[in-house]
Amino acid sequence: MKPDFRSAPASTEDEVALLRQVSERDRHAFELLYRVYYRRLTRFLEQVTRRPQMVEEIVNDTMLVVWRKADTFNHGSRVSTWIFAIAYRKALKAMKRAAEPRRVPWDGEMGSTCGPEEELIEREARNRLRRALAGLSAEHRAVVELTYYHGYAYREIAEIVGCPVDTVKTRMFHARRKLKILLDGRREELP
Repeated sequence: MKPDFRSAPASTEDEVALLRQVSERDRHAFELLYRVYYRRLTRFLEQVTRRPQMVEEIVNDTMLVVWRKADTFNHGSRVSTWIFAIAYRKALKAMKRAAEPRRVPWDGEMGSTCGPEEELIEREARNRLRRALAGLSAEHRAVVELTYYHGYAYREIAEIVGCPVDTVKTRMFHARRKLKILLDGRREELP
């Protein structure tokens, strides 16, 4: 008997069961999986691509692959690792095809419950961090985003981006180093 998911899956086993339903062409299961991953993938892809106009298409392309290839999931990783790996590869391909220059979105996201002065300081800090992250390569941004915003371990990130764990560690080392320089405002010291 198939599990009946009326809301987001609560565990890794639930996600595997949901993906199994998707592999059996259960449209309701796919719709639920899409809703579960939409925001997470959108945030990740916005940070990796820095091209908001591309994100919706990449999310849809990613989920189309999930729909078509759900039966190929081999349980060698978490479902989320598998889906993020697909999204990462789709993002890199889309960025290679794009001829337009990189744009950094400037939005006033995330309200605060602190006073106006503290809110201004927080907003300025977020904007500085956003600008610094935009100064990283897509590969370095992906590692930072997957580590700090999505909580993946280096081993999982290596599966997502398709490289050895040591390469992920090296990318993180260089990303942190460059972020420190960018946040300190010493851009001229970059190699």
